[in-house]
Amino acid sequence: MPQDERIMIEAERLTKTFGNFVAVRDVSLRVKAGGVLALLGPNGAGKTTTVRMLSGVLVPTSGQARIAGWDVVTHAAEIRRRVGVLTELPGLYLRSTAREYLDFFGSVYGLSKADRRARLTELMTQFEMSEVLDRRLSEFSKGMRQKLALIRTMLHDPEVLLLDEPTSAMDPQSARLVRDALQQLRDQHRRSMVLCTHNLVEAEMMADHIAIIRRGQIVAEGSPAELKAQLLGQPLMELRLAQPLNGTLAALHERLNVESCGDTWLRYWSHNPASENPPLLHWLSEQKVDVVTLSEVPRSLEEVYLRVVEQPIGQGS
Repeated sequence: MPQDERIMIEAERLTKTFGNFVAVRDVSLRVKAGGVLALLGPNGAGKTTTVRMLSGVLVPTSGQARIAGWDVVTHAAEIRRRVGVLTELPGLYLRSTAREYLDFFGSVYGLSKADRRARLTELMTQFEMSEVLDRRLSEFSKGMRQKLALIRTMLHDPEVLLLDEPTSAMDPQSARLVRDALQQLRDQHRRSMVLCTHNLVEAEMMADHIAIIRRGQIVAEGSPAELKAQLLGQPLMELRLAQPLNGTLAALHERLNVESCGDTWLRYWSHNPASENPPLLHWLSEQKVDVVTLSEVPRSLEEVYLRVVEQPIGQGS
């Protein structure tokens, strides 16, 4: 399949003020078709305000935003047709049944009765909710309500999804169903997404680009690998040996900055993890010591996030 290079979500210096309070300042973002941007940040950082501007719910004080090339302010009808928005606190009509609720929103989205029925059946089956179609929403758990709100968001098959905490309150099985559905939309249907979440493991699993927002400004962005390299420094490599080094470890530590993690485990900071023959491996080969495994020690997105948000304002970024 040829790569789709269309820019589906674009923001240029978006700014939103409420009186003297600047909620979002000069935020610029770009997401290609099939791309997933995770927008991370503390509570009150400006994530929700940014999403509301992208969806056309809030008018920017300055700057521009476009969805699939359409300006979010001047082409509101086109934006509604192309965008699915899941808010952090989705409003549900608790006296309605799931069927009534989804049928109503399907009609709002302009779907025919036949299309509404088909999409409702397809999505409720995919999210394992078919058995509760005719139950009132007041009887649903928080996780079930969240799944139903997500189904509503996807009902008109939008090109762009703006999702605020999509797996909030869900049990692990339901959260996995949601991630699988979103990954399928991304990979098979080239849908584009902005994902606001505090679940950093989920963000790293889903997103190809990360933007960390703090006090209304983007303070760090890049792919997960790029952010780790920029903010956490050289990768830490770990290797397991076929036999212990015994008395040679002290000299090895002094020469190559290697530390022991046990009789046959070593760790070292790599200046060039792509090198096929770093000095340590060369030295071990000379000593006729066999290496069983060599791998990079995993570093989490949480480490990156905490490094950014705990840094004093005005330093680094």
